[in-house]
Amino acid sequence: MPSKNYQINQINKKLAVLIDGDNAQPSLITKILAEAAKFGNITIRRVYGDWTTPQMKSWKEALNSHAVQPIQQFRYTVGKNATDSAMIIDAMDILHSGVVDTFCLVSSDSDYTRLATRIRETGMFVVGIGKNTTPKPFVNACNIFTYTENLEIADEDLDAVEVVVEPPKEMTAKEKEKKPELISKKPAKPNPVPLLKEAFSMAGDSDWVHLGLFGNYLSQLDPGFDPRTYGYRQLSQLLKAYKNFFELRFSEGEGPSDVYVRLKTKPSK
Repeated sequence: MPSKNYQINQINKKLAVLIDGDNAQPSLITKILAEAAKFGNITIRRVYGDWTTPQMKSWKEALNSHAVQPIQQFRYTVGKNATDSAMIIDAMDILHSGVVDTFCLVSSDSDYTRLATRIRETGMFVVGIGKNTTPKPFVNACNIFTYTENLEIADEDLDAVEVVVEPPKEMTAKEKEKKPELISKKPAKPNPVPLLKEAFSMAGDSDWVHLGLFGNYLSQLDPGFDPRTYGYRQLSQLLKAYKNFFELRFSEGEGPSDVYVRLKTKPSK
């Protein structure tokens, strides 16, 4: 099951995918379209850029393979990006045409922050896709934001094994000196527990919260939240990994998606 299927059901929605070709990766076009398709039927798919420049050459094969329409925008001034203006104008035309009710903006550029906000003001759903270096204002302007780094993660790299998370043991200065190979050079993954607890608090006095509603609360707090960031395909798998803090209940006879989560009052020892 896709990692964000706990979001609003978008099966019957019509979706416009608008890609900033200047800072999106053509090698990820298949995964970008697959991710966008979770939120609706893709009606419009366009990529914007100056197709007379060498850096757009890598997009040509992707266009032919995925029926993406190229939109030409010349660079009238050196150092200025005209692509964002063309994409914003096009998005507003599509918005007022009424042919779609969901937008997917593929870019890591903060210039699209106001565009995402303006689309949301009409009541439409906005999906963002970009690098994890995308400025937070643009991420928060979207209903959902997916980082391309999570799209690049292979299935075999996603750990679905149930584990009990315990606080890491601090190494003394002598231990670090004796065993330098134990010091990881990779950046540590963020701790999701504070965010998960905050989302649960939004449910008020509820004891058990439906997993779908819990996922919606998470997206309201952080549109960029994604279980894949922590190595899990699904939200339920992430919560299982932190079973010292959370408890899951699967309701038999109600359906496969009827899962509930409860916050434990005290972490078990």
